[in-house]
Amino acid sequence: MVLLVILLAVLALIALISWGKVNAFLAFLLITLPVGFALGLTSTQVLEAVQKGLGDTLGSVALVVVLGAMLGKLVAESGAAQQIATTMINAFGTNNIQWTLMVTGFIIGIPLFYNVGFLLIMPLIFSLVYRFKLPAVYIGLPMLASLSVLHGFLPPHPAPTALVVQFHADMGHTFFYGLLIAIPAIILAGPLYTRTLKGIVSKPLASLVAEPLPDSALPGKLNSFLSSLLPVLVLVVVLGLQAVLPPKDPLAPTLAFLADPGMVMLLSVLVATFSLGTALGKTLPEVMENYAAAVRDVAPILLIIGGAGALKEVLLASGASQEIAAGLRGTGLPPLVLGWLIAGIIRVCLGSATVAGLTAAGVMLPTMAHSPADPNLMVLAIGAGSLLFSHFNDGGFWLFKEYFNLSVHDTLRSWSAMETIVSVVGLLGVLLLDWALPLMGANLGPH
Repeated sequence: MVLLVILLAVLALIALISWGKVNAFLAFLLITLPVGFALGLTSTQVLEAVQKGLGDTLGSVALVVVLGAMLGKLVAESGAAQQIATTMINAFGTNNIQWTLMVTGFIIGIPLFYNVGFLLIMPLIFSLVYRFKLPAVYIGLPMLASLSVLHGFLPPHPAPTALVVQFHADMGHTFFYGLLIAIPAIILAGPLYTRTLKGIVSKPLASLVAEPLPDSALPGKLNSFLSSLLPVLVLVVVLGLQAVLPPKDPLAPTLAFLADPGMVMLLSVLVATFSLGTALGKTLPEVMENYAAAVRDVAPILLIIGGAGALKEVLLASGASQEIAAGLRGTGLPPLVLGWLIAGIIRVCLGSATVAGLTAAGVMLPTMAHSPADPNLMVLAIGAGSLLFSHFNDGGFWLFKEYFNLSVHDTLRSWSAMETIVSVVGLLGVLLLDWALPLMGANLGPH
């Protein structure tokens, strides 16, 4: 019954948004309410779930999204993105730009949370698209594949870190095995798969890309790179200090505060206001107008993400995720495959990779005491499953669709297919390591 209700809800979303041309936020609300009633919630519980879903989802992403959009807008308007794009093209050439962006996304994605990384690299991708007349999806998707894989597979990202703790896995081994799996997953889902997507016509939001400036008006290369990548640099320094300092060090609370994505972005915006704004001759009101325009650009996206969060919360409040997971537990599948499958189905039903991973972990934990499965590989199997087929109920789907200004069909063909390839390759990599590690004495990787 639960699966039927969720299936009908997804089909109704598709019908309203794709064929009915209903605003996506309104469509989510129109679907969420009857789904809640169909799953047995009272009217009060439905309203509470909708409000909680909206609040929790926007509370966790609004600050990062808005500040990231502000930074991205200033990076674009100041000419910093143009300077970075020109430097990269001159260094590596347009023929290798996919691989250049993929590697850049991989480096950025290790310390950077997904939403921050996404908003940070959008102006860079769009500047390359407009300046060198390159296909947006073709060059942008490999970079986003890097960010997505690292978000789902590797600590210090929230879900993998929590899974390492829950399964008593080894952080070093999990990270090392995750890297071995992540590299082929990114290559297959990024540069190789996107060869089939060159025909997709995408006109990204032009408001995020400034008109090309003469070279004499561009900020310096060092200023451009440092100001644009300041969130990455701050996180690298903070995480490095957290790794070497004892947990009870007097600096620990300050470092934890600075490691928060919202605080990282706020600090970066404040620095960029000077380095890419007033220091280049802009007045403070001019910089603030850029920021106001950035907020207007992302407001519709925030509403859509909030709508997806409302639907997710109704499904959680009704117990749908637990019922789905319990129904799968008695299948007799190998533990690693079962962990991947449970996370994947919950991901498809609820949209959130983090919720899918943590829910699947709760189901699999009782079985681990009687299972020969490597806990490090279980973390990665669940992480891979949590990325399966992003679609209408996932905020990441709408971020990609709206920023690249794609149709639903092309978003499914590009973004959703990329996420699915990453998930399946991740599972295959886990199973290959599960076969190979006993042959090597399980001594591969750091201790």
